[in-house]
This record gives sequence, C-alpha cells and structure tokens, in this order.
Amino acid sequence: MRAEYDFSHAVRNPYTKKEKKAVTIRLENDVVDYFRAMSSETGIPYQNLINLYLRDCAEQSRTLNLVWNKKKEPNPVPGTD
Repeated sequence: MRAEYDFSHAVRNPYTKKEKKAVTIRLENDVVDYFRAMSSETGIPYQNLINLYLRDCAEQSRTLNLVWNKKKEPNPVPGTD
C-alpha cells in the first residue's frame, strides 16, 4: 500500500447519477400483479418497471387527474325529490 495516492487524473464515477434510494411503499396487490405480469413478458424486474413508469411520469411532468365520485346527498325532507 502506498503512503500517498495521486487522484489528480481520476475520473468521476459515471454511475453515481444512477444511484437509487431504498424506500418502503405500500402498493395494492393488483398493481403489483400488473407489473409482475409485465415483468414476465419483458424480462425486466417488476421493481425496475415501476421505477421506469414513475420516472417517465416525473420527466413528462404528469399530474394526477383524479375525480372522486361524489355520493348523492340524501334529501333533508323525506318524500320530496
């Protein structure tokens, strides 16, 4: 082992941008099943497919278009519509 090393000509790791952060996320069974089925077809691990889908959403600046179904308010006076 050397006493000193010269890093003046070192090259940065090109894969550092590709680092991933482990997170815990709860997904519904049918969502996981969907990506697992896609994984079987493509040969890409389902976690990578989920990451690719979320990355695409982020890069395209997609926003959630969610409309909640409103429940019909009951009539305050019975027998009148």
